[in-house]
Amino acid sequence: MRTYEIMFILRPDLTEEEINESKERLQKSISDFGGEFVNEADGWGKKRLAYSIEKYTEGIYCLWYFKGQPETAEELDRIIKLSDRFLRHMIIRQEEK
Repeated sequence: MRTYEIMFILRPDLTEEEINESKERLQKSISDFGGEFVNEADGWGKKRLAYSIEKYTEGIYCLWYFKGQPETAEELDRIIKLSDRFLRHMIIRQEEK
């Protein structure tokens, strides 16, 4: 399995319950597609955006690491694109050390 880093920005007007629901759905998707959630980086939270995205000037930043096959990353990409709760996201494969 490969290690991936995913960073996503959630809309700032989401309730705490909606944020947790979105995160749980992504974690469930990782395990459903044969991946393994590794950890979540601390200290990001709500930050001001460098430029407005969909008329939002702030966003809730999240940075995760997970292990999985390329199909796992593709499925996460598809799920995020279908949701209106995410402003931006990026999935990067980590180099093997």
